[in-house]
Amino acid sequence: MDAALEKKVQRFHALSRELRLQQILSHAKRFPDLPAELVAARDRGLGRVEECQTPLYLWVGVDDGRVRIHADAPRDAPTVRGFVGFLVEALDGSDPAVVADLPEDLMDRMGLAEVLGVVRTRGLGAILRRIRRDVARAVEEKTAT
Repeated sequence: MDAALEKKVQRFHALSRELRLQQILSHAKRFPDLPAELVAARDRGLGRVEECQTPLYLWVGVDDGRVRIHADAPRDAPTVRGFVGFLVEALDGSDPAVVADLPEDLMDRMGLAEVLGVVRTRGLGAILRRIRRDVARAVEEKTAT
Protein backbone atom coordinates (compact mmCIF):
# COMPACT_ATOMS: atom_id res chain seq x y z
CA MET A 1 0.00 0.00 0.00
CA ASP A 2 1.14 3.54 -0.75
CA ALA A 3 3.02 5.03 2.24
CA ALA A 4 0.78 8.11 2.53
CA LEU A 5 -2.37 5.99 2.45
CA GLU A 6 -0.87 3.49 4.89
CA LYS A 7 -0.23 6.35 7.31
CA LYS A 8 -3.86 7.55 7.01
CA VAL A 9 -5.15 4.02 7.58
CA GLN A 10 -2.90 3.48 10.61
CA ARG A 11 -3.95 6.81 12.12
CA PHE A 12 -7.59 5.93 11.54
CA HIS A 13 -7.21 2.49 13.15
CA ALA A 14 -5.40 3.95 16.17
CA LEU A 15 -8.47 6.01 17.05
CA SER A 16 -10.99 4.77 19.58
CA ARG A 17 -14.14 3.19 18.20
CA GLU A 18 -16.11 6.37 18.92
CA LEU A 19 -13.52 8.59 17.23
CA ARG A 20 -13.42 6.32 14.16
CA LEU A 21 -17.17 6.77 13.79
CA GLN A 22 -16.77 10.53 14.24
CA GLN A 23 -14.09 10.54 11.53
CA ILE A 24 -16.40 8.71 9.11
CA LEU A 25 -19.14 11.24 9.86
CA SER A 26 -16.65 14.06 9.36
CA HIS A 27 -15.78 12.70 5.91
CA ALA A 28 -19.52 12.53 5.16
CA LYS A 29 -19.88 16.23 5.96
CA ARG A 30 -16.90 17.13 3.72
CA PHE A 31 -18.16 14.95 0.85
CA PRO A 32 -17.55 16.84 -2.40
CA ASP A 33 -20.51 17.85 -4.56
CA LEU A 34 -21.07 15.94 -7.76
CA PRO A 35 -19.87 17.94 -10.78
CA ALA A 36 -22.76 19.46 -12.73
CA GLU A 37 -21.95 17.41 -15.84
CA LEU A 38 -22.57 14.18 -13.88
CA VAL A 39 -25.82 15.20 -12.17
CA ALA A 40 -27.88 14.41 -15.30
CA ALA A 41 -26.12 11.05 -15.65
CA ARG A 42 -26.94 10.22 -12.03
CA ASP A 43 -30.55 11.25 -12.55
CA ARG A 44 -30.73 8.77 -15.44
CA GLY A 45 -29.41 6.02 -13.14
CA LEU A 46 -25.95 5.87 -14.70
CA GLY A 47 -23.00 5.09 -12.44
CA ARG A 48 -25.11 3.28 -9.82
CA VAL A 49 -23.20 0.81 -7.64
CA GLU A 50 -25.72 -2.03 -7.70
CA GLU A 51 -23.97 -4.05 -4.99
CA CYS A 52 -24.64 -1.28 -2.48
CA GLN A 53 -28.04 -1.02 -0.78
CA THR A 54 -27.57 2.73 -0.51
CA PRO A 55 -28.19 4.57 -3.80
CA LEU A 56 -24.52 5.28 -4.47
CA TYR A 57 -23.27 6.60 -7.80
CA LEU A 58 -19.64 6.34 -8.76
CA TRP A 59 -17.56 7.46 -11.73
CA VAL A 60 -13.97 6.30 -11.79
CA GLY A 61 -11.39 6.84 -14.49
CA VAL A 62 -7.81 7.74 -15.27
CA ASP A 63 -6.97 11.11 -16.79
CA ASP A 64 -3.41 12.19 -17.59
CA GLY A 65 -2.10 9.23 -15.59
CA ARG A 66 -4.07 10.14 -12.45
CA VAL A 67 -7.07 8.46 -10.88
CA ARG A 68 -10.24 10.56 -10.95
CA ILE A 69 -13.17 9.66 -8.73
CA HIS A 70 -16.54 11.38 -8.55
CA ALA A 71 -19.33 10.04 -6.39
CA ASP A 72 -22.75 10.84 -5.05
CA ALA A 73 -24.24 9.35 -1.91
CA PRO A 74 -27.31 10.51 -0.01
CA ARG A 75 -26.89 12.59 3.11
CA ASP A 76 -29.12 10.15 4.99
CA ALA A 77 -26.48 7.42 4.55
CA PRO A 78 -23.60 9.04 6.45
CA THR A 79 -21.46 5.92 6.90
CA VAL A 80 -21.45 5.08 3.18
CA ARG A 81 -21.02 8.75 2.33
CA GLY A 82 -18.17 9.03 4.83
CA PHE A 83 -16.29 5.94 3.63
CA VAL A 84 -16.62 6.99 0.00
CA GLY A 85 -15.54 10.49 1.01
CA PHE A 86 -12.44 8.98 2.64
CA LEU A 87 -11.68 7.02 -0.55
CA VAL A 88 -12.19 10.07 -2.78
CA GLU A 89 -9.95 12.17 -0.54
CA ALA A 90 -7.28 9.45 -0.37
CA LEU A 91 -7.33 8.23 -3.97
CA ASP A 92 -8.47 11.01 -6.30
CA GLY A 93 -5.40 12.32 -8.09
CA SER A 94 -3.27 9.32 -7.16
CA ASP A 95 -1.29 7.06 -9.44
CA PRO A 96 -3.34 4.05 -10.64
CA ALA A 97 -0.75 1.76 -9.01
CA VAL A 98 -1.88 3.07 -5.60
CA VAL A 99 -5.40 1.82 -6.31
CA ALA A 100 -4.13 -1.48 -7.71
CA ASP A 101 -2.17 -2.03 -4.49
CA LEU A 102 -5.13 -1.44 -2.17
CA PRO A 103 -5.49 -4.41 0.15
CA GLU A 104 -8.74 -6.38 0.14
CA ASP A 105 -8.86 -5.99 3.91
CA LEU A 106 -8.64 -2.18 3.89
CA MET A 107 -11.81 -1.84 5.99
CA ASP A 108 -10.42 -4.26 8.59
CA ARG A 109 -7.14 -2.35 8.68
CA MET A 110 -9.13 0.80 9.33
CA GLY A 111 -11.11 -0.91 12.09
CA LEU A 112 -14.41 -0.29 10.33
CA ALA A 113 -16.00 -3.71 10.92
CA GLU A 114 -15.80 -3.05 14.65
CA VAL A 115 -17.54 0.30 14.20
CA LEU A 116 -20.01 -0.36 11.38
CA GLY A 117 -20.66 -4.09 11.56
CA VAL A 118 -19.85 -6.92 9.19
CA VAL A 119 -22.78 -6.54 6.77
CA ARG A 120 -22.22 -2.84 6.17
CA THR A 121 -18.47 -3.42 5.87
CA ARG A 122 -19.11 -6.02 3.13
CA GLY A 123 -21.09 -3.40 1.21
CA LEU A 124 -18.20 -0.98 1.55
CA GLY A 125 -15.93 -3.72 0.21
CA ALA A 126 -18.05 -3.79 -2.96
CA ILE A 127 -17.39 -0.07 -3.41
CA LEU A 128 -13.66 -0.61 -3.03
CA ARG A 129 -13.71 -3.51 -5.52
CA ARG A 130 -15.62 -1.34 -8.01
CA ILE A 131 -13.01 1.43 -7.77
CA ARG A 132 -10.17 -1.06 -8.26
CA ARG A 133 -11.93 -2.71 -11.21
CA ASP A 134 -12.76 0.59 -12.93
CA VAL A 135 -9.22 1.94 -12.53
CA ALA A 136 -7.76 -1.31 -13.91
CA ARG A 137 -10.17 -1.15 -16.85
CA ALA A 138 -9.30 2.51 -17.56
CA VAL A 139 -5.56 1.75 -17.48
CA GLU A 140 -6.08 -1.22 -19.80
CA GLU A 141 -8.09 0.91 -22.25
CA LYS A 142 -5.43 3.65 -22.26
CA THR A 143 -2.70 1.06 -22.82
CA ALA A 144 -4.62 -0.54 -25.71
CA THR A 145 -4.96 2.74 -27.60
